[in-house]
Order: sequence, then structure tokens, then C-alpha cells
Amino acid sequence: MRPAACWAGRCGWCAATSANRHRLTGEGKAVALFGTLASALAFAASAVAELAGVPYFELNASADPITQRGFKYLFRSCPLASACAALSLDALSDVLAPLWQVDPATPKLAILHEETLFGTTMAALQEALCHERRLNLLETLTYATNTLDFGSIVQRLRGSGIDIVLHTGYANDILLFHRAMKQADWRPRMVIGAGAGYALNDTAVALGPDFDGVMNADSTQYRVAEAFAPGVDAVAAAYQRKYGAPPRSGHSLAAYAGAKLFYDVVQRAGTTDKDKVRAAVLATDVPAGALVTGWGAKFDDKGQNQRAQPLLMQWQNGIAATVWPAAAAAATPIGALGH
Repeated sequence: MRPAACWAGRCGWCAATSANRHRLTGEGKAVALFGTLASALAFAASAVAELAGVPYFELNASADPITQRGFKYLFRSCPLASACAALSLDALSDVLAPLWQVDPATPKLAILHEETLFGTTMAALQEALCHERRLNLLETLTYATNTLDFGSIVQRLRGSGIDIVLHTGYANDILLFHRAMKQADWRPRMVIGAGAGYALNDTAVALGPDFDGVMNADSTQYRVAEAFAPGVDAVAAAYQRKYGAPPRSGHSLAAYAGAKLFYDVVQRAGTTDKDKVRAAVLATDVPAGALVTGWGAKFDDKGQNQRAQPLLMQWQNGIAATVWPAAAAAATPIGALGH
């Protein structure tokens, strides 16, 4: 979804390659760039923008290293991967363990992730938190992005008696993983995703009822308490009118909220001068709950929005419903897959 925010037609929308970014910051004369979704793309593209002295506004890519390089003109509105990692384990301690009536240290955990910046960042964070919280982590498994056969991975998880799989992946590998579990006639008690393909309606449609019950720690999705995310229903309705279909995921909601926020920042700056834009971003002080995602906005000196927090969703009857925390919940969490 291209953001509505575009000043004088001169802003550069997310491009697929660094070469495109070079063209935008060179002969394209873009005064700012919006990106992206994939953390690896954001990592590369924001470096090009920084070298060109062009403000880069990140709306969806979450890997922590993106904003840990000391860049002056990189600003991110969405939550960090580290916050999503913590939430994925909070889901065990605060949601699943009470439902299962077990100690959080009892269930056997496995971390499964793809090998790009997004997957490796999330897995490292989850692994560190598992050790810190003394959880029962038995496996950390990495797979190549072009992996087509998850049969051996499923057999290893089954052999280890895994109760919960923490999976960071993109749409295609998520489909293959879940189909491999079905083929093997095995599933853990729960799968907890970390955004990306786990937020997509397309994934739920492709997998059908087998995807029900799966949890996802991610940016705000559209089925959320209206009191927590004021205006979310209006954005969903506007999306439907514009595209003739319901939103495919909450990525568009996060992009809309972030683009509108940064557009307002530039209007406040009164110019596209990079240093004045930076000053306006750092002066931003929006209280929690003011944005349509339920976030606020306060940026640290690295350009990260400190008031963007993820929520726990669960796929129920083909819809990604917010189930935790209670203030944002639009449904009651279920402790099993396939419901």
C-alpha cells in the first residue's frame, strides 16, 4: 500500500534494490524515502539514503541493527524486533502457561528461522531471552531462504517432543513448514510467529483451518479493540473502498500510521532540509494511543520510535484477532492449534 503522504510528488516509495535507491537519490532528486518491509532491504536501502543525505522513513522492517549504525537521517516508526521477540516469550508466560496450567519453564521450545537479517536477528534475541528467563529451549534451527523441503526439520522437532515452535519466516517458507507438519501428521501444541508471512491473510487462506490457533507477535492488526486503536475501523473501510478488497495484513495499517506521522513531521519542519527534518522528528512527542495503531511517537537519537509496541494476535476462524494484552484484545486466546 503506497502511503497517502507524498509532498509535491517528490518522495521516493519503497524500491526493491539499492540500485533503484541510487537512482532515486541521484537523478531522481527524491527529498525523502519511505520503506519497506524486508529488513535486509531496509538495511541496504537506508545506507544508500544516508550516504546521499536523504531522510529515510522506515515503516515496517523491524530488525534492531537497522537503527544501530549511528545514522542521522534514518527514522523508524514501527516496533523493534527485540520487542516482538520479548512478546513471543511473554505469550508463553502470560497466556499459554496459564491456559495449560503449567510452569512456563516446562514446555519444550524450539526456535526456527530463515537465514536473512530478519530471521537471524529475531532468533538471536529469542535465544538470549530463553536463557535469561530459564526457559526449556531445546532446538535452534536455521534454514536457507530457498529451502523447499521441511520434512527433516519437522521430524527433528517431533523427535525432540517440542511443545512450542517460535518461527520467523516469510510467506513461502511458512506455507511449506505448515504443509510439512500436516504431511507428517504432527504439530506442536503451539506455533508463535514473528510477523512477516504470519500476518498475511493469504497465508491463512492457503492453509485453511490448519492455520487456526497459530499466534503471531507483530505490529497492530486490523482486528483490535477500537478503544485501543482509535480509527482502525475507518482505515479498514477506506482500504476496502480504495482496493475493492479487505486489507491483506496489518502491514498496511502500520505503513499508513507511520507515513502520516512522518508527513506531519515534514509539515511541522516547514521544509525538506534534512537537518530540520531530523530536528522535527526528534522533537515529536505523541502520547501512546494517539496513532491508529494504538502507538504514540517519541524518537531516540538513533531514530527509533520508543512508543511503538507489538501485540499478540491469534488466527481464529481465518482472522488475525488481537488476544493480548487485554486492553487491545478483540478475542479470547485459545491454547491449541486447529481451533
